[in-house]
Amino acid sequence: MADLRSAVCRANIRTKTEEEWNRRNKRKLCRKNQYEEIPDNNFIDAFRLDKETFNLLCNDLRAHTSLRGTKHISLETKVLCTLSFLATGSYQRIVGVTQFLPQRTASRCIREVVEALNSDYMLNGIRFPQTQQERQALRQEFQRRFNLPGVVGCIDCTHVAIVKPARDEHLFFNRKGYHSLNVQMICDHNLKILNVNAKYGGATHDSFIWASSQVEPFMRELHRRGEQTWLLGDSGYPQRAWLMTPVLNAAAGSQEDIYTTRHIQARNCIERCFGVLKGRWRCLLNHRTLHYDPHVASKIVTACCVLHNLTVHARLPPPADVTEHHGDDDGVSVDVQIAHNSQTDIIHGRATLNALISRL
Repeated sequence: MADLRSAVCRANIRTKTEEEWNRRNKRKLCRKNQYEEIPDNNFIDAFRLDKETFNLLCNDLRAHTSLRGTKHISLETKVLCTLSFLATGSYQRIVGVTQFLPQRTASRCIREVVEALNSDYMLNGIRFPQTQQERQALRQEFQRRFNLPGVVGCIDCTHVAIVKPARDEHLFFNRKGYHSLNVQMICDHNLKILNVNAKYGGATHDSFIWASSQVEPFMRELHRRGEQTWLLGDSGYPQRAWLMTPVLNAAAGSQEDIYTTRHIQARNCIERCFGVLKGRWRCLLNHRTLHYDPHVASKIVTACCVLHNLTVHARLPPPADVTEHHGDDDGVSVDVQIAHNSQTDIIHGRATLNALISRL
């Protein structure tokens, strides 16, 4: 009984505290332009976007999603609150313009903004090249930078730590000993994310996620039409005519060694992409751990990818403390048995790889 009275008392204190905070700060939060008083460098450090990109983001969210401000909290404040959380992974440093938000209010704002960032309109910012002209432009850039023809992007998976889920816990416990999402991404030479799949748990192998993705049949169809286009993946992926992997244990100085060296140099784009993404949106770092169920955590990851592409478009430099991302692959070649996995796919994959190596 004493414990019950204590819990009720704490709940009443929280309610009174939040009511008092709203009463004291609602006028300040309604001033949607108050953030303009923050110095530019401080603004970027705290929210990871410059003010121009932030204003464009708010205008898009207002015009194309259901996100709206309230009487006490403007749309801009909700977005700032979310950016602060994504940038730090902590509720303790969330700033609503110049005032700290109560955690319940902050949590509500974050969920609303993350949902808006996952809307169809905002997800248009993550788009795999659909036209031959778009793919040709990417192939030319990879050729120019890395002397490797046919490449339109680099693919890999990275783990994002989450708390132990209440359901299907075994699907999220990865081989490194913690619960996570295994997030597949494809990026281009500029580290722009072309595709993201954050639906699978940490126990799922990279190659299974690839086989279940929408991009795999798209690339397969391009190959069927005769288009010489492929992605670069590590040895955790099966070698296919539309997905090039490195040659393990290639003899030094051989054609295979030259190919693998260029492959590694080009595929480093996806490792750098992971490093910049997690360095800017630090809620994705493994030691931060997202305290959400897998469905919400997946949306948070996707929201960070949308924001990442905004920063790429705005040419914002990565934070100074970004470190190199270390791959999550296990370093062994695999060939998972899936429904459309045929001997023909394997033969064509090896033949295409051999032809590419000969071209080099």
